[in-house]
Amino acid sequence: MRNISDIIEHHLKSIITNSPNGSIEIQRSELADHFQCVPSQINYVINTRFTVQKGYIVESKRGGGGYIRIRKVQIVSKARLQELLTEELIGESINQSVGNAIVERLLEEGLVNIREATLMKIATSRNVLTLEAELRDRLRANILKQMIAAILLK
Repeated sequence: MRNISDIIEHHLKSIITNSPNGSIEIQRSELADHFQCVPSQINYVINTRFTVQKGYIVESKRGGGGYIRIRKVQIVSKARLQELLTEELIGESINQSVGNAIVERLLEEGLVNIREATLMKIATSRNVLTLEAELRDRLRANILKQMIAAILLK
């Protein structure tokens, strides 16, 4: 059985998918009432499941008429995606959780299949890259950049 965070995530993603412009505006308290949970649970889901690495931009306005806007970033071209991933999101160093989030985004977008995603995660895992953390994160970044370049060339 799925937990409440998974259910909220699935609900928000289905609304975004069905939205004509790929974005939604929600009020945290209304969503918390709908799922009968505390507003901090909504914050947790948004902060962990709707990140830039996973392909979302989140904006919020606090106060009485406040809202949270979640927008799915559209992929304009493979070249722009490669630039965004390798230069802006990966950079010179990347930890395992952020690297995995990027691989999940590639999977969601249909740019890799489940087998390729699994291999990418294994090849960049801390179990395989048994080095000091700083070196491991730099090596992981280099490996991911090369894998992404190869995938986007096909």
